[in-house]
Amino acid sequence: MILTAHQPVYLPWLGLFHKIALADLFCYFDIAQYQTKDYNNRNKIKTHNGETWLSVPVESKNHFDKSVGDIRIVQNGWQRKHFKSIQLSYQKASYYRDYIDGLEAVLVGQLFETLSALNLQILRFLMSCLALKTPIVKASDYAFQGTKSDLVLDMCLQLRADTYIFGAQGRDYADVDKFRASGVEPRFQDYRHPVYRQLHGEFLPYMSVIDLLFNEGPRGKEILLSGNDTRADLPSGLPAVLRES
Repeated sequence: MILTAHQPVYLPWLGLFHKIALADLFCYFDIAQYQTKDYNNRNKIKTHNGETWLSVPVESKNHFDKSVGDIRIVQNGWQRKHFKSIQLSYQKASYYRDYIDGLEAVLVGQLFETLSALNLQILRFLMSCLALKTPIVKASDYAFQGTKSDLVLDMCLQLRADTYIFGAQGRDYADVDKFRASGVEPRFQDYRHPVYRQLHGEFLPYMSVIDLLFNEGPRGKEILLSGNDTRADLPSGLPAVLRES
């Protein structure tokens, strides 16, 4: 069983959905420590004036002692502001009308107390837009033990994975020998960002996946996988680094 995981992020980028597409199971790692100035509560969209950050306001008191699953949202009307920015930026995109109502139902139509709950609902919505049916489990529903590489390995063992897909930064901390000795083959994602049609001038990579969806619609999944590994590549004898072509 192929497993991957990631901490909750707001309006994720394409690379996360590539990992999810490769996996049999995705673990929503809501037990990770909350990180400021990271993607837990913010991401980028492309506007008439270039890229801009959309940031969800959160309670910052004692955040170094909290997991991302415990971070609460500040209810100050941010939802309408984000939605208005998205409307202004993408209302002329080819597939704007295909997704805007569903996105509004998540961002504006519901009130979330925690950042994790918001991000999970957004993730499920975006996966449905991309026709990704990978099951999701939450790390907080288990009792994974250890730190760093040992924590990931324990997750793999408890979830009965025989392959685990790390992000590229996993190379910095993964104990590859220990994984293999435990019967889990580690893989490391090297995501090649595709170029696709965009509004507002020169192409900018690393936007939220909503940029891809509004501009390319049903081709979104095909595009985000292009030039990267697919499920068909994994079972055969790949090297530890996933092929990019």
